Amino acid sequence: MNQFELQQGLCPELQLFPHLIAIGNKKNNAIQLNSFRESTSDHLRIFYFIDGKFEWEIQDEQYLLYPGDTAVILPEKKLSSVKGFLEVGTIAWIDLNVQKLDYRNLSLGEWSNLTESELLTIGSILQLNKPVVRSRSGETCRIFIALQNELFNHEIGFHTRVNQLLDELLVSITRELTKQSNPGRDFPKVFLQLEKRLRENLSHQWSVEEMAATVGMGTTLFNERVKTYTGFTPTNYLINLRISESIKLLRKPEIKLTDIALDTGFYSSQHFSTTFKKLTGYTPSEFRKKNYYS
Repeated sequence: MNQFELQQGLCPELQLFPHLIAIGNKKNNAIQLNSFRESTSDHLRIFYFIDGKFEWEIQDEQYLLYPGDTAVILPEKKLSSVKGFLEVGTIAWIDLNVQKLDYRNLSLGEWSNLTESELLTIGSILQLNKPVVRSRSGETCRIFIALQNELFNHEIGFHTRVNQLLDELLVSITRELTKQSNPGRDFPKVFLQLEKRLRENLSHQWSVEEMAATVGMGTTLFNERVKTYTGFTPTNYLINLRISESIKLLRKPEIKLTDIALDTGFYSSQHFSTTFKKLTGYTPSEFRKKNYYS
């Protein structure tokens, strides 16, 4: 990769890509003291290490970074050098504008062709995993080179292709993270993390594939582990969580039944009532009256 640096608002190459805040490839030939102090950013930052050895601290955790490594720093996460300066070596980077909607959901904007469900999964995986990907596969390098060529050569369809490559980069990184994680060794701990995320957003229509991706597992293995650990399929376990949360809300008479149904992920009041009665023996209204007067 040739050395270059493009910044939004300063370079004509990025005028068509307001979501691409910066992209570059730079070789640092000399150590400059105090050249890398702690910082945070509103952007999603992706670094690819071409040569050299770097000691960085990302959100209070130290990492040794080698050629072929990819580091992903989420918005508002701290980044600094352990030594206080940027070591000798070559790094490529991208700063991508994202909107962090909640604890795991990232919104990329209309330029992205990723679906809402895919973005939710990507956000979950990035939040759940450590921020460094040691893929050594060369996939990140290939995408960086392709982006550089598209931005400078302006061949037919380059605008569409740049956005496709940015999507491809995010997908590649999250796939690598799921391959590297090994949740099977400590499934109870992983399962508690999953349950916490489900409870925090029960209104979302979770699919089994999405839940599995959140903990970095394939769908088949995830189904087997959840069934062994809980005795329920993932779908039935999720329904039990929804009913459990709705019981808490039913004890608050000021909350409407319709709001409880939607907040806990049921399609409608009727769906909520039917499911609730099937599992508890009472309709939500009957349960509320029984609890209120008992």
